[in-house]
Amino acid sequence: MQTYEQELQQVKSFLLEHDDYLVVSHVQPDGDAVSSTLAVGWLLSCLGKKFAMMNEGPIPKRMSGLWHADELINLSEQQPGRNFKFVICVDCADFDRVGRTKEWFAEDALIVNIDHHPTNNRYGAVNAVRSDAAATAEILYDLLQLFDIRWDADIATALYTGLLTDTGGFRYSNTSPKVMGIASELLSYGVNGPELAESLLEEMTLPQMQVLVQALNTLSLSEDGKIAWVYVTPEHMKLCGAINEDLEGIVNYPRNIQGVEVGILFKQLENGGVKVSLRSAGKVDVAALAQSFGGGGHVRAAGCRMEGNLEEVITRIVERVRLAL
Repeated sequence: MQTYEQELQQVKSFLLEHDDYLVVSHVQPDGDAVSSTLAVGWLLSCLGKKFAMMNEGPIPKRMSGLWHADELINLSEQQPGRNFKFVICVDCADFDRVGRTKEWFAEDALIVNIDHHPTNNRYGAVNAVRSDAAATAEILYDLLQLFDIRWDADIATALYTGLLTDTGGFRYSNTSPKVMGIASELLSYGVNGPELAESLLEEMTLPQMQVLVQALNTLSLSEDGKIAWVYVTPEHMKLCGAINEDLEGIVNYPRNIQGVEVGILFKQLENGGVKVSLRSAGKVDVAALAQSFGGGGHVRAAGCRMEGNLEEVITRIVERVRLAL
């Protein structure tokens, strides 16, 4: 078993030895996914490498100001094109999370897997996985230290964005002394911390506020008050003119109720099935729970997709959480 430092050196060697990369992250990319994709792109540009950046689905509008974010291809608007032999996957807990981007992978593609999810199954030919990292952006910070390149505000802002969003504004339990040290260093390169915190964590669109109201009107609690959940339907989304990124953070509202151990957001999908987001106060490993339903994530934050109607899925998930408690 390689050490983390050896894994990073292997990634470095891979990046130096090859050229013409495809950089991808998970479907419905969040802050860490977007910033990690762009950070790898920034590194490859410094190395003089050819590359393309891609995701299944659009990136959140509030991240459109990051370095070359406009070059990140939204696969839902593109037909499969050429195949890439060298692929870099960031923030993807398992291979399925890359979604339709795999249609651009060559059959004999060599994959670099850079991730921080404890449920990651090391699907890459080269893996750099550290489950105690706060974000994939933290791993990329360590990787960038191995290269003789000049840092600037662009790369610092990208990495800071990943750390900021995956630590909940440096409030979650994954906010380690190392994370705060990295954040401090990144600020020295010209990152505007308050502006990022406002735009990424505080500011809400009107549709986002309206769909939150709809979700809170569905709030339910278990008899013992330890499980709380809300749901959102396609009708809610249409009524509010909301899009997927407008659901960001809603799961925290049921979780934040005093005495609640697990908060859940159920999103009914138009094409059938239900997307489930889980947040834990610490007593329940929601990553293990989500993994049992084909999903994954972290001990305190995880998710999965389930087939069945909304009522059935709610019953199954809440019962499983009860057993875990």
